Formats: sequence, structure tokens, C-alpha cells
Amino acid sequence: MKKIFLIIVALTAAVSCEKEIDLELENESGKIVIEGNITDKAGPYIVKITKSVSFTSANDYPAVESAQVTLSDDAGNSEVLQYIGGGNYRTSAISGEPGRTYTLKVRAEGAEYVAQSKMPQPVAFEGLLQDSFVVAGETSYTLLPVFTDPAVLGNRYLFIYTVNNNPKKFFSEFSDNVNNGLLNQRPLLLPNDDSDPGDIKVVPGDVIYVEMQCIDDKVYTFYSALLQLSGSGPGGGVTPANPPSNISNGALGYFSAHTSEKLSAVIQ
Repeated sequence: MKKIFLIIVALTAAVSCEKEIDLELENESGKIVIEGNITDKAGPYIVKITKSVSFTSANDYPAVESAQVTLSDDAGNSEVLQYIGGGNYRTSAISGEPGRTYTLKVRAEGAEYVAQSKMPQPVAFEGLLQDSFVVAGETSYTLLPVFTDPAVLGNRYLFIYTVNNNPKKFFSEFSDNVNNGLLNQRPLLLPNDDSDPGDIKVVPGDVIYVEMQCIDDKVYTFYSALLQLSGSGPGGGVTPANPPSNISNGALGYFSAHTSEKLSAVIQ
């Protein structure tokens, strides 16, 4: 399967050199792909189930339409999700709450897949500070997410950001291994390349929408693996591999119970 995620990978901890990567996975088709999220915001929540395709196939992932999908928590709440089309299964009652552990079970095509994710406590997303730098006459912009990491080691974060109304998403994963218990010092480097159709170059007046997620360690490991799999040569070559999913029985994808806060900033 190819191109599950587009991800911005940070190459340094302080001033990040970030790059958009189209992750290509092992050249195999027909594997179950599960993408599930539950947050601390009001639902419904969606679990998407599709089948993988080979490198040589078009990016048209067949929907899995007859799965039984159950989402439960460690407080005794459980529900079977409703199929709404396109491989999407929707909750109707269960809610996300920090500190709870959620279990996703999927029965599809004679096999069962199980994943667990514990929703971390939220960390306040206090603001976005803009900065810029010039290289070879070209101005690039950064946004610094303002938040203070808790004193306890082991917090993990995922930032998802978009530009204006463009649907392309950029991702960056943070950990507190370097900056534990302190005010964040790591910026998001905004895209600065419009050399190909569909690429984005941020300019003054653009609106940047940023979502901050507090994620658990296994989801962080999944995203961190994308950095290790990405190449540094021209064109962003990759080593075909499957990042470590937190879903059992060989399924691709991820299940994430996370908090979510959103802010936006206008580039000046």
C-alpha cells in the first residue's frame, strides 16, 4: 500500500528542517487498513477500514463494507459502530475522556483485529508565535506552538496543520525527551515550495490552521517511524516498509485516543 499519510518530519529538535513525505509501504495488496480516532471532543468518531493496493495500482483503496466494529473503554462503555459508506464506521454514543483506555475490535473477512490506546491528559495550547528566516533571498515562515510540557517525562504530541482552504495536511510529531517540563521551543516550519503543481508556499496573508494532539506512546512510535523510513536524497526516497501499527494481527494503520485543541494564525 502507498501514501497512507503525508507527514512533515523534523530533522532537528530546535530549528526544524521539515519535509513532506509520501510514505510507500511494502508492495503488497489485500491487507486490512484501519484508521481510527477518538478524541476528548464531542463525537461522533469515525473508524475507516479499507484494503491495501500495490505500488502499481491507482490510489483507489477498496472499502471494507461488512466489518463488525466495536469501540469500548475501561469504564464499561461499549458500542457497535454503524456503517455509513466508503469504508467508514461511525459511533453514536461513546465519548472520549482523558485518562481512559479505549479498545477497538474489528472483525472482517474471517479475522479479528484489536488495538488499544490510552488518552493522555490534555496540555493547554496557549498560542502560536510567528517567526521567519531568509535563505538565498527566499523567506520561510515558522510558527511556534506555545505550550508548557508537564513535569512528568513521557508526553507525546502530534501537530497537524493546513494552509488556507487547501486540503493538504502537514504533520509533525514532538516528544519531551529534550525539553521535558519546559516551555516548548520547537517551531513548525511552514511549507515553502511551489515548484510543482499542488505544492504550497506560505506568504503573508495566508491562514494557518493548527491542531495539537496529545497522543500516547504507541501512536507516537508509529509517526516517528515515518522519519526513520524516509530518505534524505532528492525527491524524498523511502525504504519500503510497514511502520509499527498498534493494531494486532498484521493490520496496517493505527488507532489513536487523543486530546485535540485547534488554533489559527494569519501570516504577517
